[in-house]
Amino acid sequence: MTESFRRSGEYENPQGPQGDAYQGAYPQQQHASSPVNPEWPPPPTHQPTQQPATDGGQGGYGGGGTAVLPAVGPEAEHPEHSAHAKKKRPRGPIALLAAVAIVAAAVGGGTAYAFQELTGKNEVVSSSTTTSVVPSSKKGDVATIAAAVSPSVVEVNATLSNGTSTGSGVIVTSDGEIVTNNHVISGAQSVKVSTSDGKSYTAKVVGTDSSKDLALLKLEGASGLHPATLGNSDGVQVGDTVVAIGSPEGLTGTVTSGIVSALNRDVTVSTDEGQQQQQGGGDGRWPFSFGGQQFNGDTGSSTTTYKAIQTDASLNPGNSGGALIDASGDIVGINSAMYSASSDSSSSSSDAGSVGLGFAIPINTVKSDLAKLRSGSTS
Repeated sequence: MTESFRRSGEYENPQGPQGDAYQGAYPQQQHASSPVNPEWPPPPTHQPTQQPATDGGQGGYGGGGTAVLPAVGPEAEHPEHSAHAKKKRPRGPIALLAAVAIVAAAVGGGTAYAFQELTGKNEVVSSSTTTSVVPSSKKGDVATIAAAVSPSVVEVNATLSNGTSTGSGVIVTSDGEIVTNNHVISGAQSVKVSTSDGKSYTAKVVGTDSSKDLALLKLEGASGLHPATLGNSDGVQVGDTVVAIGSPEGLTGTVTSGIVSALNRDVTVSTDEGQQQQQGGGDGRWPFSFGGQQFNGDTGSSTTTYKAIQTDASLNPGNSGGALIDASGDIVGINSAMYSASSDSSSSSSDAGSVGLGFAIPINTVKSDLAKLRSGSTS
């Protein structure tokens, strides 16, 4: 590395091995008899006058101030060249170190947060790699994940024409954008949202996408909320540890854990508002079908199918719209469907329970749909 820097300097300012710039940069190698590297550039056309050093090789570098070594090389005629060379030579290493520092900062993470601070916008906090949500020493620790992410999960209560619907949601911006399932708020006359600290907000429906069973809410008068970090669901593997947070049966902030038991499951849910209300009512047991079988009632004739993450983390009525979280604390899915032990639509929600078969919409699907939801689309 030292040799490469020396060559760089010599290419910029060709000179003899006894030139002022050479001595300033390499004072420990100023002996007059130092050999010339044959790979260096040829000497200048003007041959310097040879004169032996009389200060023991320290002339021009503070060797007592008694012996004077005449200037040699092109710098003798143009001293400003030597000063320019002294100033210019360090720019190579310094510029290189600065560039390396910038690249390291970008690769090291935190770019999403930096962009948010520079632009001053409430952007979704996203991540495709590791994050600082959970310290590396606590990765996979359910208690740590729950403490870090619970403030980013809310309870959603929708008032319907025939009752109420309870679900969950995930905060995606600090000023109150909430992602939830479309079926949680479908047909709602009003929506209330409760945060983990007990505060209650009125929410308006910004946009819906029944084909993906997603909806975006906006809280009125909210600020300083804790947005979740949206991860990369493409990196999820079968067997990965996951944590689910939601409000099953209205029990806000309930935490369960398990693993990813399968990927890319074709889950079919109803897109008919009337069908959902008739079958699910207010008990949260939304009908869906999988593998040609109907669960939690009949989905009807108007349906949509999406690829889902399957998990054995316990999900119950009220978990819909809540967070499925990986070992690093990143949101990798929005919980959307669970198999109920009771398939009789006349049964109450108390007859239903988790049997370890739940499904979540991959978070990459959510991120790709956010722009559409923010535009006010109601498909």
